[in-house]
Amino acid sequence: MAKPTQVFKEWKGWQLNLFRFFFIFLVLLSVPLDWKFYRELFSINWLHLHFYDLLKLTKYQPQFISQESLAKFGWGGFGNWGISLVISLVGAIVWARLDSKRREYSILYYWLRVIVRYRLAAVLITYGFIKLFPLQMPYPSLSDLLTNYGDFFAWKIYFQTLGISPNYESFLGFIEILAAFLLFNRKTVTFGVGLIFGFIGNVAVVNGFYDVGEQVLSTYIVLIAAFLFVYDIPRLYDLLVLQIPAYANKLVPVYADKKLRDTRRVLRTAFLLFVLLFGWKTFDSFHNDPYKIPRTPGLSKAYGYYDVKQFVLNKDTIPYSKTDRNRWQDVVFEKWSTLTIKVNRPVKIDFSSGEGYHEKDIDRNYELAGHGGRHYFYYEADTFKHTLALQNKNINERSEKLFLTYSRPNDSTIVLNGINENRDSIHVVLGRINKKYMMLEGRRRAVKI
Repeated sequence: MAKPTQVFKEWKGWQLNLFRFFFIFLVLLSVPLDWKFYRELFSINWLHLHFYDLLKLTKYQPQFISQESLAKFGWGGFGNWGISLVISLVGAIVWARLDSKRREYSILYYWLRVIVRYRLAAVLITYGFIKLFPLQMPYPSLSDLLTNYGDFFAWKIYFQTLGISPNYESFLGFIEILAAFLLFNRKTVTFGVGLIFGFIGNVAVVNGFYDVGEQVLSTYIVLIAAFLFVYDIPRLYDLLVLQIPAYANKLVPVYADKKLRDTRRVLRTAFLLFVLLFGWKTFDSFHNDPYKIPRTPGLSKAYGYYDVKQFVLNKDTIPYSKTDRNRWQDVVFEKWSTLTIKVNRPVKIDFSSGEGYHEKDIDRNYELAGHGGRHYFYYEADTFKHTLALQNKNINERSEKLFLTYSRPNDSTIVLNGINENRDSIHVVLGRINKKYMMLEGRRRAVKI
């Protein structure tokens, strides 16, 4: 494995023990030893592969105890890390007793760094691509722009703050991909780790303060990046602090065995093919089916913000009111098959992160997750019969269904008639409001309101 002329220094006792502990701990977190990982792997439909199938594999963390059970015990997302720490500590003690004569683990340290490098690169590649093609944080919808700021959860505010600038999101994705490629070569690992600390370190802090929900994964990335950085600390200290020559102290691998060379070549090729496959799948999804946004187009030429000019419930006209529990205040037709209604009725908040791929549009809940204030409905439009079949998208309120007919007296008016979720008859007249949104108008030109 190493050149015969290489001589490795003897390690100190604390270094040996520390390495044994971290070797077991990082292997547990980085190598897919959990059978649930392979259950996910073999459940993938490779003939209809979606990029999210691969994303789930790269961000998978060992689950000795399910997340549901951890939540019951109040351990949070880091509960499985605690179990890994205990296993690593016991394993390190046993290892020290069985291998007490060993004085260094230079070659094993090299291989651990290889495992960590490629594990880290895989995560950065996947998250980099879903930012490069702005999928992770979609552009705010029209309903978002008409939702009170105080109705948003902190994580949703953060996602939309990044989502309003797709080019910046793409730049962040490029940085992640660049850092991943710098990890491929041993000579550039230090530069890649530097980028990771500057970028992912900030992400880890944001995940904690904004409660994004990826605290475990982002902390894991920072942890293994720190592990890679430790290797270069002595040389950087000599160069930058002591200002003396800093000599490379690296194991030079020699692949003398042909099978070993072939295996190495196959694995590296497979990894590059994975990068190309994932990049192509995210590009295709961005252009044809953004996974957080419904794919079905909305009612033609209906996109917009509408004031409820008239609302009749069971033949009783209800004047405009912000307190009436039945009277609609305003309505939004999105570009896709979502209609949102502002009404003085509590919203059963969807506490999920809206993450995940769902085949059906009604299950794509990112647009309503993490905030209240508006009721979100998925609708199916029959343009021949001029009917709308609406169903509440909120998993807590799926029983709410409305069956309406629609007519369009002019380009700015929609008239709805039918049955609401309580089986009451309603007649609603909607008038489009030509509202200007400063975010959409931009900052580089004059705007007349």
